[in-house]
Amino acid sequence: MASSINRLQPLALIDKCIGSRIWILMKGDKEIVGTLRGFDEYVNMVLDEVIEYEITPNGKRETKLDQILLNGTNICILVPGGDPSTTR
Repeated sequence: MASSINRLQPLALIDKCIGSRIWILMKGDKEIVGTLRGFDEYVNMVLDEVIEYEITPNGKRETKLDQILLNGTNICILVPGGDPSTTR
C-alpha cells in the first residue's frame, strides 16, 4: 500500500511554489510575504516584492522591499499562498 501513495518531499513542495506568493514565519517576531524566485538545499530563498512584518512593543511594523536573500536557518513555517493580512 505504501508504494501506491504519492509522497511529496519538502523541497519538492517548495519547488512548486516558485513564482508564487509565500508567507514565511521566522524565529522571533518577524513574518515575511513575497514572491519566491528560487531556493537552495539549505532553504535559503530569493524573494521579490517583499513585505516584512515585525511585531514590536509599539505594534506591528511593516517594511516593503524589492528583493531579499533570506537565510533558511531562521525559517520556522512556510505557508504557500498565505498572507498574514488576510488571516488576522
